[in-house]
Amino acid sequence: MIIQIQKGATDIEVLHISEAVQSIGYTYNDIKTQFGRYLICIGKKEIDLRKIGFLPGVADVFKVSDAYKLTSTKWKVGKTAVDLGDGIRIGNGEFQIMAGPCSIESEEQIISTIEHLKANGIKIMRGGVYKPRSSPYSFRGLGMDGLKLWYKLAKENNIKIITEVMQVSQIAEMHDYVDIFQVGARNSQNFNLLDELGRVDKPILLKRGMSGTIEELLQSAEYVFSNGNEKIILCERGIRTYETAYRNTMDINAITILKDKSHLPVVADPSHGVGVRKYVDKIALASIMAGADGVIMEVHECPQKAFSDGQQTLDYGQSENLIKKMGKARELIA
Repeated sequence: MIIQIQKGATDIEVLHISEAVQSIGYTYNDIKTQFGRYLICIGKKEIDLRKIGFLPGVADVFKVSDAYKLTSTKWKVGKTAVDLGDGIRIGNGEFQIMAGPCSIESEEQIISTIEHLKANGIKIMRGGVYKPRSSPYSFRGLGMDGLKLWYKLAKENNIKIITEVMQVSQIAEMHDYVDIFQVGARNSQNFNLLDELGRVDKPILLKRGMSGTIEELLQSAEYVFSNGNEKIILCERGIRTYETAYRNTMDINAITILKDKSHLPVVADPSHGVGVRKYVDKIALASIMAGADGVIMEVHECPQKAFSDGQQTLDYGQSENLIKKMGKARELIA
């Protein structure tokens, strides 16, 4: 059960509500976020929700049987849109493309990418400054120096940036230079990291784990939400299966199912989802038809010279062509 507390409810009213919850044998967690306050109530006894709903200070009450509560569609009317500022929103009918290199490599590369994005109407640039790599000898990013330079150049050009945070200790130093914190597949169940990201007022893009189920992704999002941050974007990026013809198995099904089970925006990552450049455009378009609220993809001026993930990265010509196709796909489902 979720009890939505009225804005302006007094502490005495909330106390009486919590006492009523306890009197019927339920336990509760008091959750405060940027946008509201909720009591998440757990118990097995069947109750008449009206007895709670009529209490002073209660805005509404919902029966939610899912293990994930706040991220479920069963309580929220309508879909959530995450606001990035400057009129840029993701979700609830607002579609965004996020594009850029796997790794931030140099000032020249940043400038070139920004020029490409602006020429094609893209408002969000992706890139990594801390890179989780399978080999310890691979390029692992430019760190904070690279992030500060990137953020400065992006801000001068009215471009938002999304980049991956890998550990709790990085959050504070990255905070002022990031528009969206990305949680990668390897950290999708790093609950200490998710707890801390729930305490910041920045959008979080949460990728599905390589072997994670849809419910596990929603439970991970619940960690962020229950710690106070409602600005969550879910991302399907492919899962690891027995198939070896491509890097991952892009679960197009998951996009539709997530949109049904959760009110949160859902974006697709076709670059990691298939891992082969010539298939990225087709998977991106399929994701849009499945209902994705956005696409995040890897783009580089010369993918063959990219420091990482060149095999799945589009060049500028391919990127421009796909952006046009995605616009037409959006028109078909409008």
